[in-house]
Amino acid sequence: MPNALQKLLQRLQELNEVGAALSRERDIDHLLERILDAAQMLTHADAGTLYRVTSDGRALRFALVRTHSLGLHQGGSSGQAVGFPELQLYLPDGQPNDSLVAVHAAVHDRTVSIADAYDNTDFDFAGARAFDQQTGYRSRSFLTVPLKNHDSELVGVLQLINAIDPATGAVRAFSYEDRSLAESLASQAAIAVTNRLLITQHERLFESFVNLINGAIDEKSPYTGGHCARVPALTMMLAEAAHATSEGPLAAFAMTERDRYELKMAGLLHDCGKITTPVHVVDKATKLQTIYDRIGLVDTRFEVLKRDTEIDMLRRQLALRPQQDAAAEGRLHDACRAQLQQLDAERDFLRHSNQGSEAMRPEDQERVRSIGQAYRWRNPEGWIEDFLSEDEVENLSIRSGTLTRAERGIINHHIVATIKMLESLPWPAHLRNVPEYAGGHHERMDGKGYPRGLKREQLSWQARMLGLADIFEALTAADRPYKHGMTLSQALAVMRKMTDNGHIDPDLFEVFMRERVYLRYARQFLQPSQIDVHTPQPVP
Repeated sequence: MPNALQKLLQRLQELNEVGAALSRERDIDHLLERILDAAQMLTHADAGTLYRVTSDGRALRFALVRTHSLGLHQGGSSGQAVGFPELQLYLPDGQPNDSLVAVHAAVHDRTVSIADAYDNTDFDFAGARAFDQQTGYRSRSFLTVPLKNHDSELVGVLQLINAIDPATGAVRAFSYEDRSLAESLASQAAIAVTNRLLITQHERLFESFVNLINGAIDEKSPYTGGHCARVPALTMMLAEAAHATSEGPLAAFAMTERDRYELKMAGLLHDCGKITTPVHVVDKATKLQTIYDRIGLVDTRFEVLKRDTEIDMLRRQLALRPQQDAAAEGRLHDACRAQLQQLDAERDFLRHSNQGSEAMRPEDQERVRSIGQAYRWRNPEGWIEDFLSEDEVENLSIRSGTLTRAERGIINHHIVATIKMLESLPWPAHLRNVPEYAGGHHERMDGKGYPRGLKREQLSWQARMLGLADIFEALTAADRPYKHGMTLSQALAVMRKMTDNGHIDPDLFEVFMRERVYLRYARQFLQPSQIDVHTPQPVP
């Protein structure tokens, strides 16, 4: 008796350990496998089947099938699909399909134990007999337990086959202790599965909201939709490379599945604040673009000046006709042509300046201001005005890019909006770092970034990863309205300089280069013409 009691206590301890393990499992397939493994281990069952209720609640489908002695493992993470059809819970007339033991247990919420299926006349074991005939197996003892959660909802059915006597190795009937342990496990398993499914549903709902936000940003601007997808992908590539690193400052960096999910969510949400950014600023492809490109208005003014110049010449020529001074008329014509050529040159210069594709020299900025003041024109209301307004001069004089200082402030404010939005949410414990990761991707290692001016040691590895990914994606993106995507060699050269000047984390950039993360990303997201680096680059 003491020995039997000790064995029972040991099995109860194993049951408790299994219950704790089930509560920690996040992957539904792994969870189901743990349930079946535990049930077979606790009852010494050679074979087992785990059924799940179909989404319409009308049938049981085979989720897992396992027979140790045959080496059979189907379903779950095995990669082998279960080849058995679903078991209908009800007949066409609406009556329970009681001929099948798994269905009977599910519909009537009762455990069924059978010593020998071949001697049983209450249920149809034709399927088991066919399996035995095909494989040479002998299905004998059965223990079938319904899985119902705390709300008495049917989750599935656990079926164990052929209990093995540990002492003799012979097949025996399932004992009362086996039944009690299996029922206790089934209760815990049903709750674990339900909780996991609820969590999965909540995660999917949350991800749907995230995708909804990114979709709204994409609707506002087609140029940011790709960015919102590519930055998380590159961030995870870099994070996995860092996770695999066994040397250097990142040797201790490691991620669990929860850590990966948290970083993924931060990546997807890193620019959610852009939903507040005006479209005309986000999509400003030229310096004079607002709702439309105002360079067309400037072109019109040049045409007005050219028209007025020609009209003035013709009037002066007409005034000379009584004198019949052909030479004077020719000089007027030549002067007019020279002035028209100058106007064309000034127009071409402003059109080129409007592109913002290269940095402006100080003398070119001064030329813009001179053009704005050198000419006068009559507006549609009849008023004489400077050729360029103060706003147009400011925009056309932008030194680099297409944004004014004020517009850059508007763009930069998106990260402030991102932080406010994310910090206002009641994050669960496993996602509590999302605001910090997402909100730090515009900081610099030297503390000169924004919005908080944090330094390297104040930023998590994950925030630094997002920052590096954000920069590399921006340099190589080919879908921006204001620039062409850089080639790999150009982007890597820029990033080396940014590492040297304190912008990018040097340790992460070393991993980025050594593990060729840039090349894996390029092969998936860049155009073939941009991939001009195919061999490992020297680590700076």
